[in-house]
Amino acid sequence: MPITTYSELQTVIADFLDRDDQTTRIQTFIDLAEATMDRQLRHWRMERRSNATVDTQYTALPSDFLEPVRFVLQADPPHAVELVGQGEIMDRRQATSDTTGKPRYYAITDGTIELFPTPDTQYTLEMVYYSAIDKLSGLNASNWVLQYHPDAYLYGALIHSAPFLGEDARMQTWAALFQSSIDAINVENERAKSGGSGRRLKIRSY
Repeated sequence: MPITTYSELQTVIADFLDRDDQTTRIQTFIDLAEATMDRQLRHWRMERRSNATVDTQYTALPSDFLEPVRFVLQADPPHAVELVGQGEIMDRRQATSDTTGKPRYYAITDGTIELFPTPDTQYTLEMVYYSAIDKLSGLNASNWVLQYHPDAYLYGALIHSAPFLGEDARMQTWAALFQSSIDAINVENERAKSGGSGRRLKIRSY
């Protein structure tokens, strides 16, 4: 049976478990698999680009934010904003008497973007970041992971079913298959980012 939709995924999981009485729990197993994939997957299909207007020390992160890729301040000229730790940004703030200016650094603080220097006017901050996977539901039948890598969903959900259903004998196999699928997705990303071979093309000059 193909696995192209949320409904089909639930049916295949039930077939693997030989249980047709666990519909609600199977949905929970899928939710847990998605939480695991959010932690372990980093793929270009998860990248999002968003602009935020910044004029204060703290700015809210996008609701689907997982991890930064790059932040660029659209100033004149545009420049990258460097990620630093909270301690370093505090030290810089103290050393300059909390001056304002064009932000050059940021830290992730209490679920927000903390900028230093604090913006002296209104700027546009372009954010490229890894976003959470669009979760499957009755209203969202598919996403890129299910479309291209249904095995990740299948084995991820089966892993989370094992403790509840007492399927300890098969859990090791499911875990190995799930990890293999996660590794393959991350490798696919690396190949896409590096042009396939991991080597940069050298152009000769004559």
